[in-house]
Amino acid sequence: MTSDRARRLAEAACEAGLVLGLTALPTAWRALDGELIVILAGMFAGLTAATYALHAVTFDCFRLTAQRQKGSFSYTQRKE
Repeated sequence: MTSDRARRLAEAACEAGLVLGLTALPTAWRALDGELIVILAGMFAGLTAATYALHAVTFDCFRLTAQRQKGSFSYTQRKE
């Protein structure tokens, strides 16, 4: 796994954790048991996979279509 893919995966996991932490966990905290933990873990894995796939498709598309070289997309604010 390259560092770029690892960074994308870590970012996707953080975003999925943030979504679950803000929405599902406060509601489910009082009823937290083994079955609910398995469901939340599945939701976490699904959200992580979906976010990772979205990032991979978006940035790989930019890389394959050479959008960065055309100047229509910039990762930073500076001119290269």
